[in-house]
Amino acid sequence: MQNKSRYEPAEDTFFLADIIQNEKGNSALEVGTGSGYLAEILKSNFDLVVATDIDFDSLASHEKKNYNEICCVGADALRGHFDLVVCNLPYLPSDGIMDRAVDGGKDGLEIPNQIIKSVKYRLKNGGKLVYLSSSLANIPKLIRQTELLGFDVKILAKRKLFFEELIIVEARLPSQLCF
Repeated sequence: MQNKSRYEPAEDTFFLADIIQNEKGNSALEVGTGSGYLAEILKSNFDLVVATDIDFDSLASHEKKNYNEICCVGADALRGHFDLVVCNLPYLPSDGIMDRAVDGGKDGLEIPNQIIKSVKYRLKNGGKLVYLSSSLANIPKLIRQTELLGFDVKILAKRKLFFEELIIVEARLPSQLCF
């Protein structure tokens, strides 16, 4: 029986996969791994891949375990530093968090902001975060908030769907930052 809480890959995951498939480095982190699809892609180009998810059942349901999995919120339980962090953010605007895989809270920003803050201190100097969000969330505000955390931000790609536009953002830490 399949776990109902497991996030199955869809258009947004496949779009993000297309963008990150050629990334290379020593270490990568996928926050909110869900199905593990993106972590599987990262393991071919990184020596160390770590995947986190708040839902233990999602992690337990993974058939292949060729990367490290940790049940935690964002990157809060981690102490290492990564060259690349990827996240298909839960971006749907919601009054409450009913489905942690997709509900982003007020303006679709509460959960994404928590994730981005937790990731900042897990990136190496010059490292980058690549995240996916949607036009259904307040993207301009999310980008401003990411910049206020010290990231250099640019939009990598956009894809129009019937009811929304998917947006992939690169947030890079300047090399001279020290933590």
